[in-house]
Amino acid sequence: MLRGRARRGQGAYAGAGSAGDDPLDAAQERRVRAVLALGGVPQSDLPDGVQQVRLRLLERAASGQEAPRDVSAWAAVVASNLAMDWHRAKRRQERLGERLVALRGPEQLPSGEEASVLSLAVAQGLDELPDAQRQVVILRFYADLPVRSIAEQLGVPEGTVKSRLHTAVRALRARLHEDEVV
Repeated sequence: MLRGRARRGQGAYAGAGSAGDDPLDAAQERRVRAVLALGGVPQSDLPDGVQQVRLRLLERAASGQEAPRDVSAWAAVVASNLAMDWHRAKRRQERLGERLVALRGPEQLPSGEEASVLSLAVAQGLDELPDAQRQVVILRFYADLPVRSIAEQLGVPEGTVKSRLHTAVRALRARLHEDEVV
């Protein structure tokens, strides 16, 4: 009976609540890696993707949800979704870089390599911002929401959003100048 359950992909999930048990067996992990790789996720990001699948499986077990009928298939679908999320994040990052390049003006357009450096520097600068400032910058420049909508969504006055944006942009600008990116 245990062999049949393990073949169907249920055995690992059944023990996922125990300390030290890996919710994915070796075959399932290989399948997850393959789905991520075929989905275009770089080799260097595959271990993180596998960990995300494990985490979601453990969270599912911890929340008391019923085990998936086929853990292998479920994990492959989650891996596929993670690959799509990876591509979306990459495209958002590229769009932000393009918007920043467009703001510089045509006389200062950087080469492709310079645009990549700028995008990376902005991403690192965003990581260093406090959560509230990073949130308004992302909503304003990534999601392209107007200040009024951001204020409504966050439940704060428009002046607070403007203040956070001003402070965040000033910090990002200082970071870019400090790193001699612009």
